[in-house]
Amino acid sequence: MERRTFLRGAVIGSSAAAFGSTLMHGAAYAAPAQPGAGPYGALGAADANGIQLPAGFSSRVIARSSQTVSGTSYTWHSAPDGGACFADGTGWIYVSNSEINPSGGASAVKFNSSGTITGAYRILSNTRQNCAGGKTPWNTWLSCEEVSLGYVYETDPYGVNAAVQRPAMGRFKHEAAAADPVRQVIYLTEDETSGCFYRFIPTTWGNLSSGTLQVLKAGTATSGSFTWANVPDPDGSPTTTRTQVSGSKKFNGGEGCHYANDTVWFTTKGDNRVWQLNLANSTYELAYDDSLVPGGAAPLTGVDNVTGSSYGDLYVAEDGGNMEICVITPDDVVAPFLRITGQSSSEITGPAFSPAGNRLYFSSQRGTSGSSSAGITYEVTGPFRT
Repeated sequence: MERRTFLRGAVIGSSAAAFGSTLMHGAAYAAPAQPGAGPYGALGAADANGIQLPAGFSSRVIARSSQTVSGTSYTWHSAPDGGACFADGTGWIYVSNSEINPSGGASAVKFNSSGTITGAYRILSNTRQNCAGGKTPWNTWLSCEEVSLGYVYETDPYGVNAAVQRPAMGRFKHEAAAADPVRQVIYLTEDETSGCFYRFIPTTWGNLSSGTLQVLKAGTATSGSFTWANVPDPDGSPTTTRTQVSGSKKFNGGEGCHYANDTVWFTTKGDNRVWQLNLANSTYELAYDDSLVPGGAAPLTGVDNVTGSSYGDLYVAEDGGNMEICVITPDDVVAPFLRITGQSSSEITGPAFSPAGNRLYFSSQRGTSGSSSAGITYEVTGPFRT
């Protein structure tokens, strides 16, 4: 993914407006953009699965909570949440968290080279409210507990090795994780109204059993420079990690996190923003802020999980909003890529691309009934930009 600043001169699809080049400093707004101005065009009518997609794309249901996964004897978990894909020979594996408390955990679905499901199984059990997480370069899945004093668990997508608790990565209300192989650190978000943004520096890259937890320090502005400071007590008790370091920057409800090419993006649901850390020069800025879109026409609301494509597009899932996954392109277009209809009591979770980049997986956490036992996990195929 190329490094870029979203919404500086951005075009907004979905009946919004084009932004001026000084958006973050009180810019005037340019003429309206055309609806459906995204790279794949306008959304079509809902398909048999209730999903609106651009022309050339199609969807299928992969799994339903409380039901056996097709072709297997495994019952899919409730409240599917954060996810990632892993190569598996000529096929691949999609891993998904379960955001219930107690008995959260994570499961996996295995596919062969043609996309046929060949297996499904549990990779983490007896944990609490596993919300998001992140993939490591050594092909493990970090499953994060979204509870007070929650842990990060390192799991094996292939179902061979037992999951391992990683307390050195800090105990707090975890959300997502993103690995940076250049600096050899793991970035971590915190789902608190006054949460922080962290990085974990393993003593040895590839081994998360020990290391140093640091918190981002910066001013109260929406852009500027930042530094890192050690968290004295990653255990978070009796003093929470977010209150241990003076000057740590507060973020309103940290959610999804994604790293690529010296940049890390993360979302904050409390103020509906996407933040961008420019790691090469240690600066931060807003990448997206729906409050700056005039007339209440923001194309992206309820920001949550996030992933990136090999082309450089960022895909942001909505918790609420219009039940959309929106795309933010390298040339700063923000537009809906898909919309799930008839599921207004749910949220979209776990977007992740297959290794080849031609299949997108995600879930509707509570499906049509709004119940955690009614989640639906989908696959979308089509002419993705790669």
